[in-house]
Amino acid sequence: MTEPRNSTTAPTSNPHLIQWVKEMAALCKPDRIVWCDGSEDEKTRLYEQAVAEGVIQELDQKKLPGCYYARSNPNDVARVEHLTFICTPTKDEAGPTNNWMAPDEAYRKLGGLFDGAMKGRTMYVVPYIMGPAGSEMSKVGIELTDSIYVVLNMRIMTRMGKIALDMLGDANTFNRGLHSTLDVNPERRYICHFPQDNTIWSIGSGYGGNVLLGKKCLALRIGSVLGRDEGWLAEHMLILGVESPEGQMTYVAAAFPSACGKTNFAMMIPPKRFNGWKIWTVGDDIAWMRVGPDGRLWAINPEAGYFGVAPGTSMQSNPNAMQTVLKDTIFTNVALTPDKGDVWWEGKDGPIPADLIDWQGRPWTNASPEKAAHPNSRFTAPARNNPCLSRFADDPQGVPISAIIFGGRRASTVPLVLQSFNWTHGVFLGATLGSETTAAATGKVGVVRRDPMAMLPFCGYNMGDYFAHWLKMQHKIANPPKIFMVNWFRQHNGKFLWPGFGENMRVLKWIVDRARVARGAQETIMGWVPRPGDLDLSGLDISDEQIHEATKIDYREWKTELESQAEFFDKLGDRMPRPLSLWREMLLARVAERL
Repeated sequence: MTEPRNSTTAPTSNPHLIQWVKEMAALCKPDRIVWCDGSEDEKTRLYEQAVAEGVIQELDQKKLPGCYYARSNPNDVARVEHLTFICTPTKDEAGPTNNWMAPDEAYRKLGGLFDGAMKGRTMYVVPYIMGPAGSEMSKVGIELTDSIYVVLNMRIMTRMGKIALDMLGDANTFNRGLHSTLDVNPERRYICHFPQDNTIWSIGSGYGGNVLLGKKCLALRIGSVLGRDEGWLAEHMLILGVESPEGQMTYVAAAFPSACGKTNFAMMIPPKRFNGWKIWTVGDDIAWMRVGPDGRLWAINPEAGYFGVAPGTSMQSNPNAMQTVLKDTIFTNVALTPDKGDVWWEGKDGPIPADLIDWQGRPWTNASPEKAAHPNSRFTAPARNNPCLSRFADDPQGVPISAIIFGGRRASTVPLVLQSFNWTHGVFLGATLGSETTAAATGKVGVVRRDPMAMLPFCGYNMGDYFAHWLKMQHKIANPPKIFMVNWFRQHNGKFLWPGFGENMRVLKWIVDRARVARGAQETIMGWVPRPGDLDLSGLDISDEQIHEATKIDYREWKTELESQAEFFDKLGDRMPRPLSLWREMLLARVAERL
């Protein structure tokens, strides 16, 4: 490995950046500093070093070219919401749905942990762009880290290296991210966000969601505050394009809480009935949306890769994801085949192997009581590998959004698809979004956990003010997208009413037609739903009774639903926008009329 750059040969003249790196190096005291340039030569050196140090293992390069395997500490396998803090001058600014710590206290507490944390280690300076290079919608961040695993993942997930320094120039507008794995001790683990300083400090973790600071930390928690202050939306949403056989393109953004099929929807393959229709992925997780000169909402995906959950991913659930991970991918906490050349996880195609090495490096057989792969095991794969990647995924202007979709996992009440009456009603649907727990998760079935806009863990400020920002955006958007709610998981007599997966294209087609005012619907108290015959069900083995059950509005169920929303609304107190409270009261009154 050639000698890396040190702090005295920084490849930039930006005085703000150079000074900040010096200050952080004086705090963390690394043995050396490496400025990452994003080149292919650097990539080769870093992977060779990571393998030599035992951080990653090389997989069979004929079967999985460019692919590697990593394990995290068993105590460090997921995001730690209880250790994630929004550090604003007042607790009220963070709001009741966030953990709060005063900025001075957080800097003091974490500063004590960072003091000397990188002794004997290398500090990597990782410049990166969230969003296409040169786009006015993009943001530059700098992450300082002592983890080569983080560097390799940031290479995949962002536009990293010289390209970011060139875009930054001499500006002082970069996000300041500092990360150290320290001793990976949960008692010394914090992820702190300082919105007023555009700063993120993360310590004590090596797991991607806590340490790839461009992702949830910058793109959503800090991004949501930037969006509020600058007049745009940073959302936990996929972006996809629907192309008709005639070449007409419609773009949709959609928010789903975890375990609701978000990535599968973003990479959906239409069923045979929709021969000639195509789905193009712009992004699978995050959308930054601004109002364009034409009065429409335009969106970019700030990421350059996918940090996806491996278990459950298969050729049935997501063929495009399976194609995406066949090269240049880092697999974390999945299982290994005995020859250590291939990976496996629960739900993967083919028979269950008789013998494996589990995610903790232990022998595993198909009679073992524990999972071979951790349930939150991951793949980090470049977006360019996706067979259905949109040709506009890297367009600096973004794509125009015609529809916004909110979707949760509900066994009852919420119909297969519902269109809001207007923008405020649509914001109400997003603000009351929830998913039902399962027995495996909580011991109770059917408990609705509210996850507004799928942003509950990711909103960087008071959620009442976040709702108010959504309402204010209506005044900026002359041609707003239509807003919908979907529910693939409605059941009757314990059985799912809708087949899901690629068949969701049938619902998406109705949404696209409604967004283009090209399809009819039936008005109900709760919103617009498809009439009999509005959904294209040809070639699908589903009864009229199933469709009726999947799309009906049950007033007694909705009365219970609307009453239960009060608990979350009350939690936000006087920051809860009155228009949304009025919508709930009005809908309750209308439902009561029918009972």
